[in-house]
Amino acid sequence: MKKLYSLLFALLLAVGVLAGCGESADKPKENAENGEKQTVQQEESAFPVTIKDALDNEVVIESKPEKIVSLIPSNTEIAFALGLGEEVVGVSDYDNYPEEVANKEKIGGMEFNVEKIISLKPNLVLAHASSAHNSAEGLQQLRDAGIAVLVVNEAKNIDQVYESINMIGAASGEKEKAEELVAGMKEKFEAIKEKAKEIKDEDRKKVFVEVSPAPEIYAAGANTFINEMLEMIHADNVITEEDWPKMDPEAVIERNPDVIITTHGYYVEDPVGNVLSRDGWQGINAVKNKQVFDVNSDAVTRTGPRLVEGVEELAKAIYPETFK
Repeated sequence: MKKLYSLLFALLLAVGVLAGCGESADKPKENAENGEKQTVQQEESAFPVTIKDALDNEVVIESKPEKIVSLIPSNTEIAFALGLGEEVVGVSDYDNYPEEVANKEKIGGMEFNVEKIISLKPNLVLAHASSAHNSAEGLQQLRDAGIAVLVVNEAKNIDQVYESINMIGAASGEKEKAEELVAGMKEKFEAIKEKAKEIKDEDRKKVFVEVSPAPEIYAAGANTFINEMLEMIHADNVITEEDWPKMDPEAVIERNPDVIITTHGYYVEDPVGNVLSRDGWQGINAVKNKQVFDVNSDAVTRTGPRLVEGVEELAKAIYPETFK
């Protein structure tokens, strides 16, 4: 699951201009300072804030967090998208985006290092519902240390991704930025949907999205955000089972997808070759026509702002003639 920009403004004024306009030159400065103070006061007035998290815990955050630790990459990507890169002091071992996370303290993987997190003195820890039950003891230790722990919802669809963004925005004092981020995502998704209208019903393609390779094949099924992404670009998911089912290879052969998408290039040396060479799959249309593509796993499977990029990548792989 790589970019941060800074701007430097230099103002060169002649001595005569400064002398002649000293009074007027001071006023904008005062206004700027007042604006900064007003912004800080507005942020401070938003706290303390009480948020009901994914476990129905009422989490009280006393003041705008100055130090944040994220336990999962999707939370980290949301935090950075909200402009909280400086505040993030610790991330999981799996974090790889944006590139700035390489310089952050690592706090472990599925089993995070409680002592390490406490040593970073965070005001807020962003946990996740997908792993909260397995790490309940560690999360309680963090709470007992006086750290606010927010368990972010596990998003099964894109609307729930928006909820995750808004929850982190509210907890971090970046509510407006979260709303802007969500609005921007919605606008981009609408543009993709509009483009997809060019695809005629008779040209719709059947797609199989494989999220884990053989011998234990898992796929994206109904009621998942990946299924929603396929619907957005007028592609039909051949997997109608709920959530992320384990698939019998024979069942995939029977459903005969036109396109096969894999999202596991990180841990399979040649994911496309792996699919093309499977016994018995040579009769599948996608294999016969070499319509097998490995996409950026993080952009397609991480429930954060980059899902827009994920939809675009799926669209270009499945309908290259429409989404160039």
